[in-house]
Amino acid sequence: MTDRDGFLEWVRTALYEAEVALHNGDAAPRRALWSRDEPVSVLGAWRTAHGQQQLDQLFTHLAKGFSDCTSYVFELQACDVSGDMAYTAGLEHTSVSVDGEPRTYTLRATQVYRHEDGEWRVAHRHGDTVTE
Repeated sequence: MTDRDGFLEWVRTALYEAEVALHNGDAAPRRALWSRDEPVSVLGAWRTAHGQQQLDQLFTHLAKGFSDCTSYVFELQACDVSGDMAYTAGLEHTSVSVDGEPRTYTLRATQVYRHEDGEWRVAHRHGDTVTE
């Protein structure tokens, strides 16, 4: 198995499961996959965060608003691994309740990862809403 294959397996399993959990109101799995090293950042579709404290606040805020995820599909469009760094770019198709209201939306999402202590960790996320 190549480094890229191992990374993609992690994306398809651990990262996917963490995103589904977040969309069902549980931020802990997502937080567990994020780096504890600086810098970390989110340029989000709804909120932006820089640093550990803001990241924790953002994930807690998102989890409080999300529930009843009926579908989450990550459509990977590009990725690469180079040493201890990797990235993904793709579309996230989600059906979920946001503050109790059912919503379906697609985000363009690009993430940057670092390999830390033998594990992949997310260091940066940029997401924005796809508009027609």
